[in-house]
Amino acid sequence: APKWPKETVKPVEVEEGESVVLPCNPPPSAEPLRIYWMNSKILHIKQDERVTMGQNGNLYFANVLTSDNHSDYICHAHFPGTRTIIQKEPIDLRVKATNSMIDRKPRLLFPTNSSSHLVALQGQPLVLECIAEGFPTPTIKWLRPSGPMPADRVTYQNHNKTLQLLKVGEEDDGEYRCLAENSLGSARHAYYVTVEAAPYWLHKPQSHLYGPGETARLDCQVQGRPQPEVTWRINGIPVEELAKDQKYRIQRGALILSNVQPSDTMVTQCEARNRHGLLLANAYIYVVQLPAKILTADNQTYMAVQGSTAYLLCKAFGAPVPSVQWLDEDGTTVLQDERFFPYANGTLGIRDLQANDTGRYFCLAANDQNNVTIVANLKVKDATQITQGPRSAIEKKGSRVTFTCQASFDPSLQPSITWRGDGRDLQELGDSDKYFIEDGRLVIHSLDYSDQGNYSCVASTELDVVESRAQLLVVGSPGPVPRLVLSDLHLLTQSQVRVSWSPAEDHNAPIEKYDIEFEDKEMAPEKWYSLGKVPGNQTSTTLKLSPYVHYTFRVTAINKYGPGEPSPVSETVVTPEAAPEKNPVDVKGEGNETTNMVITWKPLRWMDWNAPQVQYRVQWRPQGTRGPWQEQIVSDPFLVVSNTSTFVPYEIKVQAVNSQGKGPEPQVTIGYSGEDYPQAIPELEGIEILNSSAVLVKWRPVDLAQVKGHLRGYNVTYWREGSQRKHSKRHIHKDHVVVPANTTSVILSGLRPYSSYHLEVQAFNGRGSGPASEFTFSTPEGVPGHPEALHLECQSNTSLLLRWQPPLSHNGVLTGYVLSYHPLDEGGKGQLSFNLRDPELRTHNLTDLSPHLRYRFQLQATTKEGPGEAIVREGGTMALSGISDFGNISATAGENYSVVSWVPKEGQCNFRFHILFKALGEEKGGASLSPQYVSYNQSSYTQWDLQPDTDYEIHLFKERMFRHQMAVKTNGTGRVRLPPAGFATEGWFIGFVSAIILLFLVLLILCFIKRSKGGKYSVKDKEDTQVDSEARPMKDETFGEYRSLESDNEEKAFGSSQPSLNGDIKPLGSDDSLADYGGSVDVQFNEDGSFIGQYSGKKEKEAAGGNDSSGATSPINPAVALE
Repeated sequence: APKWPKETVKPVEVEEGESVVLPCNPPPSAEPLRIYWMNSKILHIKQDERVTMGQNGNLYFANVLTSDNHSDYICHAHFPGTRTIIQKEPIDLRVKATNSMIDRKPRLLFPTNSSSHLVALQGQPLVLECIAEGFPTPTIKWLRPSGPMPADRVTYQNHNKTLQLLKVGEEDDGEYRCLAENSLGSARHAYYVTVEAAPYWLHKPQSHLYGPGETARLDCQVQGRPQPEVTWRINGIPVEELAKDQKYRIQRGALILSNVQPSDTMVTQCEARNRHGLLLANAYIYVVQLPAKILTADNQTYMAVQGSTAYLLCKAFGAPVPSVQWLDEDGTTVLQDERFFPYANGTLGIRDLQANDTGRYFCLAANDQNNVTIVANLKVKDATQITQGPRSAIEKKGSRVTFTCQASFDPSLQPSITWRGDGRDLQELGDSDKYFIEDGRLVIHSLDYSDQGNYSCVASTELDVVESRAQLLVVGSPGPVPRLVLSDLHLLTQSQVRVSWSPAEDHNAPIEKYDIEFEDKEMAPEKWYSLGKVPGNQTSTTLKLSPYVHYTFRVTAINKYGPGEPSPVSETVVTPEAAPEKNPVDVKGEGNETTNMVITWKPLRWMDWNAPQVQYRVQWRPQGTRGPWQEQIVSDPFLVVSNTSTFVPYEIKVQAVNSQGKGPEPQVTIGYSGEDYPQAIPELEGIEILNSSAVLVKWRPVDLAQVKGHLRGYNVTYWREGSQRKHSKRHIHKDHVVVPANTTSVILSGLRPYSSYHLEVQAFNGRGSGPASEFTFSTPEGVPGHPEALHLECQSNTSLLLRWQPPLSHNGVLTGYVLSYHPLDEGGKGQLSFNLRDPELRTHNLTDLSPHLRYRFQLQATTKEGPGEAIVREGGTMALSGISDFGNISATAGENYSVVSWVPKEGQCNFRFHILFKALGEEKGGASLSPQYVSYNQSSYTQWDLQPDTDYEIHLFKERMFRHQMAVKTNGTGRVRLPPAGFATEGWFIGFVSAIILLFLVLLILCFIKRSKGGKYSVKDKEDTQVDSEARPMKDETFGEYRSLESDNEEKAFGSSQPSLNGDIKPLGSDDSLADYGGSVDVQFNEDGSFIGQYSGKKEKEAAGGNDSSGATSPINPAVALE
């Protein structure tokens, strides 16, 4: 076992701060050994930037400290081969303490010179070392002037003192520098590294079989640094020692033998050598005669796609080596086409395949012994193409992205479309909906930043694969700021601190700014306030803080997608108290009573208190006096000053006060004591009529001394008293306009034409409004509104009857109507227009109309100002609407009534017709009911007063023509019939009389119901829903009570004007004639246009007034005259 040479180890004495080297000098060894420095307790000596063990085993101290004073520094040597550890005698290091350690710049302890040259073997590791001394302890840097360090193969060890480069290559040749630095200077050493290599093979000679007459070539190519020397031996004899023969020659390291014969079978040896090593290789040469043979199977089929390269195999064997030819089906060589190219091993390559390359190809192998042939079949398929590949996308986090891919394939091949993400295959996961893959679509849900990357659509068959790639970027708000540090805490006395942070992840969108926020957990916990924002390229800032705030900071990164998560919170720091730096703002003095003044202000925010509490020093005095200030210190943000005169100006000051002192000198604000109601009355200058719905009102400015406060403006109130003909008795709606104090006129618009208005103007201040000046004015006439209704009724194939209602808003005195119409169809007449001078007119009959044209009718009411807004209707005559058709007509019955319903035909002209109910059975003659006049657009009609349990025939007549017949039976038990003669019993007679009385009572009730439903009703009730205030003059001053315009004379006039249907209706050709059911017909109309007719059978009734029977009035001759 190796032993340490015996030596006497003397103590090493050194002064504190100086450098020292403790030598190891282990015994020599054939194998690498390991060195350890320990103390007597078998504990390793701690190593750091100051204390280091070098590659030679010595222990270096850059500078010693008194703590290094030990007597048991022991060097141990470990021999792994023999598993032996030996130790050196302990070294006693004695450090003398000093009070003045001298700083010194670095000096290299190893290596000691300024440069050195090293040779490194290729493929082996290279270790460079620099150990320096100095005070303060130097740091070591490594540089490579000739280029960058190979980061993937270089490591720094031993506190940067050792550089290790793995697997050295030729590119590592050059200069390496180590630089030792401290605050006083630097020292450097240059390593000049030369990379050399032992010989290694580039091309090793191979054994081969040759035929007679061939040339044999054995390549022996090697490389190394320095370049190795190559020598050859044949059968163990150096070529130089063989007889000079033209058969053997060496050319660029290759051994070439010409015209070999069977006797030339031999073994050759190639030897390459330099100072770093030796290479040796054997190769055999066999010279034989063999017939040609093709090893590739015959009639083999090859498939490839258009545009690719096909390889047809033809591996031939023989001695001599057979020649190989490729022929087409015509026996012609294929090499005439430049797309065909042969290989030395017999393979035929065909590049840029085309569809017409499909066919059979023949391989012919021949030597001096024989020739053989095989067939190769080639099929060229359509190439797979991606017609629409995925497109790169930029999507927000949490959204989804869809990639689409479409491809075309050869129909005879099995197609496949798959997706890859960053090189790995993507598949739908079992329970996860992250990926959805279907029909060439890839959908990625719930995008996260880990999903960004390259996504590929792979379209493939068994013959080819094509790929289209797209890039996905996932963007979003930044990530959290990972680290936040407070520094310069000594600046807190100046209310400042420095905040530094680490940059946040930008998530593919540049960080635009950082928001610095703080929280005061004492005053406003969990509420964050922004201290400001800094640019996104900045990672630190010095903040100006407020006194007495418990600051806890956090930083949030912001990009165009919004703020990210905030950083972890910082430690809490507290700034010292100070006097207030601000005073309250928005100081006001206003009275809420005539004898006080309330001083208010906006209180300071807690972060401006600069102390735990704050109060306010309020001072005031009358404006213009130089007397002393009155003052009071309060905590609330208001103060009430009592016993003041009305509306007197005061000078006011409010100053913040805390335990540390007062705030800055406050500004003086002017306030006023309480206001009183104004006494000024605006003087009207006049009213200018602008048009029928607008006027300009002007007044003189009021005396400000009479306002008793701040003039806030003017209240203009106006209301309509009624039209110029009749004043309204209804509830008055008043309109208000507020005019600024600096304005003395106003335009009142939206007024009703031809109306009387009352106007009031009042000045107002903060207390309220003063007395009003009043004025009355009238607006001139305007154009009326549109007529309320316009109905078209067919009269014949060339005539129409127009019915209308007057406009709700007359806006003056109606002078009549303007009726215009023109055909809509091409080739019709031009527009016709004429005036209807009678304002009371409600109908007009148009004749000479074209039977087959559709017309547009326009009706306008007029005043002296002209025609107003028009009402428009379209329609045609009876010929245009076709034959009257009742469509789906049906009848239902109750006990004493029946309902006839029908569906009006679309486009059918409106008309009137009669409905007649005719009882069937024994009492037919005595039970007839009067025909009723009905409008087609009603859709239904109800006939009352029918007998229970009775069959009725229903007849429909139009213009003396029978249109429809149907039957219905009422419900119930039927009427009681008397026997032909005599009474059965006295009791029966009593019962019969009782039934008659009861039936009479029922009939009275039905008559009352009928009268209440279909009889006369109050015109003013109807007017309440259809006529406005101008068309409904007031009867007296009570609200909502209207004057009825009906009169006995009007009733008699209308009654006498009712036409007699007896003269209009002629006997019909059928047995059912209206003459069978009564003499004269009394036809009446409701105001809504529906008709109620009754066959009275007595002309006396007509003379007495036909309206008494039903109470209805006709829209042709209305019982109400409108304004």
